[in-house]
Amino acid sequence: MKYETKIKKDVANLIYGRNPLLSFLNSKHIAKVYLQKGFSDKNIISKIEECGLNPIYMDIKELDRICENGNHQGCAAEVKPFEYSSLKEVIKYSKNQEKPLILILDEVNDPHNFGAIIRSADAFHVDAIIIKNRNQVPVNMTVTKVSTGAVDYVKIVMVNNLVNAINELKENGFWVYAADGSGKDDYSKVKFDGPVALVMGSEGFGIARLVLENSDFIIKIPMSGHVNSLNVSVATGIILSRIRN
Repeated sequence: MKYETKIKKDVANLIYGRNPLLSFLNSKHIAKVYLQKGFSDKNIISKIEECGLNPIYMDIKELDRICENGNHQGCAAEVKPFEYSSLKEVIKYSKNQEKPLILILDEVNDPHNFGAIIRSADAFHVDAIIIKNRNQVPVNMTVTKVSTGAVDYVKIVMVNNLVNAINELKENGFWVYAADGSGKDDYSKVKFDGPVALVMGSEGFGIARLVLENSDFIIKIPMSGHVNSLNVSVATGIILSRIRN
């Protein structure tokens, strides 16, 4: 049993609370566990042992400090950094799939939307998600929690330039469909033949002009309600369902 009276620096990628800790322990994303001295939740302690982790026990004041006085319920943990895939790896993987499908996100900044999109990507067997390394929420703790474990089953690629990634996909046989309000083609009437790459934009700005110009098709979801837009995670799920069915 390891004891620590004080951690000199703030802990990066920290989660706290019993339910979040159990969730991350189940997904094997925990690097270190911090428990309050006297912590006695047998279920959590057993799970920590199963993961081969040696918890660090500390005074409640120190646990309060690293959790910034959040409701930690006597436990916290440091989460491992997410490991991204490479574009070349994903393209090679997709060539062995019956109907390759890659999702491209252009500056989705809401972690809850991103997490929900990852869930949909897993549900509809998306081979990979491609995101930018700037102006885009990365795979962080909120995204991981909202994905409810789906982040472990969907490859995610981070690139410097989406247009370059799109052109590389096209060179490898992918047809690129951008979902945008300016589109003339009803998504429900499009035949998504061959390897497909679907581009979804941010709610605030949509898809960048150069990304649209480098896409093969621009599609839209017709709407007849009073609000002329859908949440990007909802729209993504709708179109992915159509592509797969």
